[in-house]
Amino acid sequence: MSFGSLEGSDDNAPMAEINMVPLIDVMLVLLVIFLVTAPMLTHAVKMDLPRAVSTPQVQKADNVQLSIDASSSVYWNGERVDGGALQAHLQQAATLQPQPALHIRAERTTPYEKVAQIMSAAAQAGLSRIGFVTDPSKP
Repeated sequence: MSFGSLEGSDDNAPMAEINMVPLIDVMLVLLVIFLVTAPMLTHAVKMDLPRAVSTPQVQKADNVQLSIDASSSVYWNGERVDGGALQAHLQQAATLQPQPALHIRAERTTPYEKVAQIMSAAAQAGLSRIGFVTDPSKP
């Protein structure tokens, strides 16, 4: 920082630095003013509002249990169905709102091809929530 001196030097060049002290003083004063006046700017009007109790009506989607045994027989919620009836059930379930979750329960010895075909048919019918039911107690 350059300060003027009382010595009589021949250096008559203008001072190129800005004196920041007055600017900082003004900034601090404005900061104090805003800190003092900010709490006064909140205007709260006390009102006695009516009270109401309501609960949202959320419909839970049903689960469809689709079982496949070792002989590739398909059961829709415990009722045995054939290929045409299965497709009709899948399409009817896809139109429900909210859409039910399809839980596939297949025996250990069920061919994977049969499980894949049923998953493909469910996806083509429009069912998007497909899950597997397993028994964690059996290794």
